[in-house]
Amino acid sequence: MASRFSAKVHFPDRAGYLALVDRLRGEGYQMCADLTAVDYLRYPGRRALPAGASPERFEVVTNLLSLEHHGRARIRVQVPEEDPEIASLFHRFPGVEAMEREVYDLFGIVFTGHPDLTRILMPEGWEGHPLRKDYAVGRVPVQFKEAPGPR
Repeated sequence: MASRFSAKVHFPDRAGYLALVDRLRGEGYQMCADLTAVDYLRYPGRRALPAGASPERFEVVTNLLSLEHHGRARIRVQVPEEDPEIASLFHRFPGVEAMEREVYDLFGIVFTGHPDLTRILMPEGWEGHPLRKDYAVGRVPVQFKEAPGPR
């Protein structure tokens, strides 16, 4: 089934991320449908970025919706490995709180201005970020709860 929503893709730098989000909100993009990240560490055929956007290891991808105009805006922000930090959208879209925590937990990208940037999926004290491409395969130990014995 084809989507009724037209899509626009934007590639701001980290400094222009909040300004772009504010502009899009003013144009009717009032819902943040998704926020996630991509680790391009070992991606040999990465698509070229538009002029002015230089590829970095991480990319934060935010999808905004305009129900009024049947529009979708995808925002792709390059985030460097040596400074994995980007502004939080929490004060603009409170519903992103859990999505930003998930990206922080699994990729290690810090969202500045987030009210409770703590782990959400992995146990407290867990070392590393499991969705990073350099996270060792098979490193996650299997943990079993005590099972009742046979009856």
